[in-house]
Order: sequence, then C-alpha cells, then structure tokens
Amino acid sequence: MTSVHFVGGLIWSPADQPTPVAQELLVTDGRIAAVGAHLSAPSDVERVDLVGGTLIPAFGDGHVHPRQAGLEGLFAPIRGTSIAAVLDGVRTWAAEHPDAEWVYGGGFDLALTPDGVFDAHWLDDVVPDRPVVLRGTEYHTMWCNSLALERAGITAQTPEPHDGEIVRRPDGTPIGTLREWGATAYVFAVLPPPEPAAQVQAIDEATAHCAAAGLTWLQDAWVEPAEVSAYLDAARSGALRIAVNLALRVDPAAWPDQVDEFRTLRGQVRSAGFGQLTAQTVKFFVDGVIEAGTAAMLEPYLDCPHSHGMPNWSRDALIDAVRAFSAVGFQVHLHAIGDAAVRDTLDAIEAAADVIAAGDLRPVIAHLQVIDPTDLDRLAELGVFACFQPLWAQPDPMQEVLTVPRIGPERAALQYPIRTVLESGASVTFGSDWPVTDVEPLAGLVTAVTRQTPSGEPADGWYPEQRIDLRSALTAYTRGVARQGFRDDAGTLDIGAVADLVALAVDLRTAELGEVRSARVMGTWMAGRRVH
Repeated sequence: MTSVHFVGGLIWSPADQPTPVAQELLVTDGRIAAVGAHLSAPSDVERVDLVGGTLIPAFGDGHVHPRQAGLEGLFAPIRGTSIAAVLDGVRTWAAEHPDAEWVYGGGFDLALTPDGVFDAHWLDDVVPDRPVVLRGTEYHTMWCNSLALERAGITAQTPEPHDGEIVRRPDGTPIGTLREWGATAYVFAVLPPPEPAAQVQAIDEATAHCAAAGLTWLQDAWVEPAEVSAYLDAARSGALRIAVNLALRVDPAAWPDQVDEFRTLRGQVRSAGFGQLTAQTVKFFVDGVIEAGTAAMLEPYLDCPHSHGMPNWSRDALIDAVRAFSAVGFQVHLHAIGDAAVRDTLDAIEAAADVIAAGDLRPVIAHLQVIDPTDLDRLAELGVFACFQPLWAQPDPMQEVLTVPRIGPERAALQYPIRTVLESGASVTFGSDWPVTDVEPLAGLVTAVTRQTPSGEPADGWYPEQRIDLRSALTAYTRGVARQGFRDDAGTLDIGAVADLVALAVDLRTAELGEVRSARVMGTWMAGRRVH
C-alpha cells in the first residue's frame, strides 16, 4: 500500500470550501485518507512539498477529442494565420511525405476568408498529384482539392445532401468546400483511416499532454465504432495515460441498428477490464455551427434570410433516438449550438425523462452557444449538464468575420450564457473541445472569469454580465465534470474520495488572474499515482 503526503502549501476543494487553507493532505491506497494540519504519516510515505502552491482536485474535460488532437500533430500543420501559411504547411508536409497516398490536415481557420469558403484550386496549385483533405478548426467544414473531390465522386451532378452542403460555383461544380456530415461523408467513404499504430501514438501523445495540463479524466465526445479498437490498443499498451470515456456517434440515418451495435461495443470495453477506459455515452450532432451557417436557429440567418440553418435530426427522430439509447442505459451527449437545436434537444430529453431519471443517466448538452431565454429554466428542470467551452467566451476573428454578421447583435449578445445558466440552478461543466481550442483548463477557467482575450480585450469583458467567479469556474472543471462522468467520488477532497489531484505553483488566495492562467502544473496524480 502506497501513501503520498502533501505538505508545504494550500489545500482547496472549490466545490466545498470558500477559499484555500494552509493544510496537509494524505493519500493512502489511491484515496484521500486525511486532511488537516500536522498530519501523521507512515514511515514509507512519499512526501510532496507544494512549496507554497495549491493542491486541488484534478481537472476533467467534459467535451474533448484527444485522438483527433493527437492526429493533428502527425499530419500537415495548417493552423496558420493566413491562406498562404496554410498552403505552405500543406506543401511542406507533402514534400516530406512523398509516399503518402493522401495529404491530410486539421484545424484551418474559417475566418481566413470573408465567407468561410475555400477553393480547391488553391490546393491544386501546391499539391496537384495527390488528394488533399483539410478540416476546419470546428471540424464541421472540409476543404478538398480537385483530386479529392474526384476520388469522392463529388461533381456538378451530385445531389445536395439533406444534412450537408456542397458549396458550388455558379455553374454548379463543387468549389472545394464541404459542410456537415451529409457532404463530408462522400470523402470519408474513400479517405483511408490512419494506421493503427498512428492512432495509438496520437492517443498516447494527447493523453500525456492532458496529464501535463492537470487533467485525469476526459470525455471523448466523438468516437466512430471503428475507432474503439485504437483506444483498447492504447489501454493495453500503456499508451492511455489518463481516464477516457468514449461517446459513440449516433448516425441519423442508421441509428436503429446502432442501438445493439453500441451495446456490443460497450460490453467489449467493459470486458477488456481497463479501469481507465469506459464507453457509457452516445453522441448526437443535433446541428452544425453558426460560422458555417449550419447551426439550427429559431429565426433566419441575416446573410441568408431563407435559411434557419441545418438541423441534422428531425425533432421526432431525435426524440425517438434519445429515448431508445437512454432505455438501454447510455448517457446522451448532444451537440447543440443554435437556439432551435437547443430547444429540440430539450424536447427530446424531456420526452425520455422517465427512463433518464430511472437510470440516473445525466444528459449532457454541449456548447449551447445561443439559448432562447424561454428555454433557460428547462436545463435545471430536466437535470441537464450544460457543458460550456469557456475559451469560446471571448471575441475572436470568427465572431467578427462570420458569426455576428450572420446572426446580428441581438442574438450575438445571448452567446454562452454561463452565469445565467449557473444561477438558474443547472449543473455547469467545462470542456475545451480540443483541438478546436486549447485543452489547458487554467486558460479556460480564467476566460470564464474575465471573458477577455489574453491581452485583456475588451476592458470590461465580452458580454460581461456572463462573467463568473474563480471558485465557480474551478468547480465546473473539477466537481462539475466529475459528476457529469458519474464519478461521484471524484472532484472533491473529502475523506474517502479518489485521489485525483493537481498541484499548481501558485497561491490561489492571492494570485492575479494572469498568474493563474500561466501557473505551472507541478504534478498530476490519478488515484494517487503520479501521471505527470
């Protein structure tokens, strides 16, 4: 039996204590054994000096894509600040990998063009002899060169999918930009998946990076059935550094068959016996994103008055599917960006409320960019976990170039109402959506407090009425995410709680917010075992 004795700093459980306290903490056999001043510890204890820093429950990420984030690092680097920089990343990677059949990359910024449309010919100029497939930073938009479109069979005669958009030139030929799953599915049908070894490497590097950021539990919010084996391989080889729960993506066109398929996959993960890997959640993409004009809105887009966006599900089908997966014990995790999508999602959860309550299934709605004020109270009433991405609650080029022009200032002012939802009594959790934005919780929680850019803009905060205090932000990233993940014995420093802990090289009683954002993670422990 191993023990760890933390001394020389502050101990703080934000969900339970108003402020940090100068105390010691003792971990025995993976759980918190004692908290107090001048603790007695076994002779063989490992002693950790906090050197004036603060020990808190480890962070969790309620909505993240670690496998995708790790894969970004293995392919073309396209997170450039200009079209030229993106193209240079593609050109360089292609030249360095002459044997790669396809050129792939993830993370280009949609705001690099005024309308979020990207031309295949720009990619043809740098890689004319191989298909190129790039994914936007929000992972709902795909940019292809002409050869990739040809391989996917996308032509002027390709019918417009009901759940996607093939952006076209005036003559009807595809321009190279595809939006949402109905359009990108043509490419995924022919795009070779990464090799198994590359997927394990991606999971290894991503989860190690998360451990270094103070995270011990992740909700992978989008897993295709074929990708489960990569996680099992990673767990088997020791490449899964921290705990991950998988959310299997529900397909609107195939979901009735997926109910049994996903039950089988869940059983396979359970029977493998890797305690840090679970598959108890299913993921719904209810709509798209505002910047692409595909989020489902109650009122039309200003730049496209005939369009309310692109819901991926009919309301009735969503209700049926949520109820079906809840009935077999899956937690539902639903991406809803626009106010119409949020309303349909709440309707579906309400229709399944009896089976959800019977199983204590804790439904999650992620993102909630715009919520109609009349729907706000329903979150608490239905026991919804509202998973916000706090790093999005600040001004950025995407807001200025695409979002605000499309929905106007009145609806823009409703974005990411974290404080309003918190004060309504609903459960608020935080996630990063990494690789869409950075995974570091310290940056996210400080943004939730300030609603400012790292440079301090705007001075009073972006829609400052939605700012929250530091303790609430920390609670959302610790106890909030732990409860979302059914980890009722985590996210707190109560005696007997699992010892998932993070030590920060900062005094959280006195530190300025800038110091909190840049604080060094001195160590991360999962069930008392040091993982960073």
